[in-house]
Amino acid sequence: MSEPSILAGIDERGIATLTINRPDKANSYTMGMFNELADHIEKWGGDPQVRAIVLRGAGRHFSAGAAIGEPSAVPASGKVRNSFEICELIDTCPAPTIALIQGGCVGGGMAIAACCDMVLAARSAFFSIPEARLGMTSGTLSVYFQRAIGANNFRRYAQTGERFGAEEAQRMGFVQTLCDPEKLEDGLQRVLNELMLSGPLATRAVKATSALLAGNALTPELIERIQSEFAASQNSDEAREGKASFREKRRPGWFK
Repeated sequence: MSEPSILAGIDERGIATLTINRPDKANSYTMGMFNELADHIEKWGGDPQVRAIVLRGAGRHFSAGAAIGEPSAVPASGKVRNSFEICELIDTCPAPTIALIQGGCVGGGMAIAACCDMVLAARSAFFSIPEARLGMTSGTLSVYFQRAIGANNFRRYAQTGERFGAEEAQRMGFVQTLCDPEKLEDGLQRVLNELMLSGPLATRAVKATSALLAGNALTPELIERIQSEFAASQNSDEAREGKASFREKRRPGWFK
């Protein structure tokens, strides 16, 4: 019996992990796999007990992108989305999302990472937007590539399809944290520990505010809305615990 192509699990801290599990094919994915990934993101994003979602690849690579020409089964949920809908679902997931990159992060795999809140990469990782080399454009995934690396960088790398390294990806702002390959797991745990110090409701509220600021003009009405949400958060149970833990020089009760 073959292993599932998407591994999904959640630990006692509420850290959910999704692993693309086709290491023999550099974790290239079919649309059925892409949709299965989205099903888990949708489920966990709506669960307030989930503190973060980590996306990663089994073996040497994060993902070589779409499996060209391979048949794709309908996901178990029966819900079939296109690439843009899936990336949008990852991008708007209420829970914090982290991409952990080793080896190749290519095409649609790079789009998945571009939709995450945090990207950690091994110094040996490499990235590519290769569709032009197949005589195609990157279609609606261009939205996420251009936002993640900037218009000028997107124009270059999407036209040439060439690989670029992790240090270049960090310079462009795509990657926030670089680690030596053997220290990648340690780097992930450091980020998760820092995240666990933040209030679970607060982290989700930060994502919602960021989406508002990115998608709307800065009007007086928007400022008033954000200020109103801030004022409400100051009087929440979570804020009371956060301020108490600060005064008492201890970790907050939500830290696990």
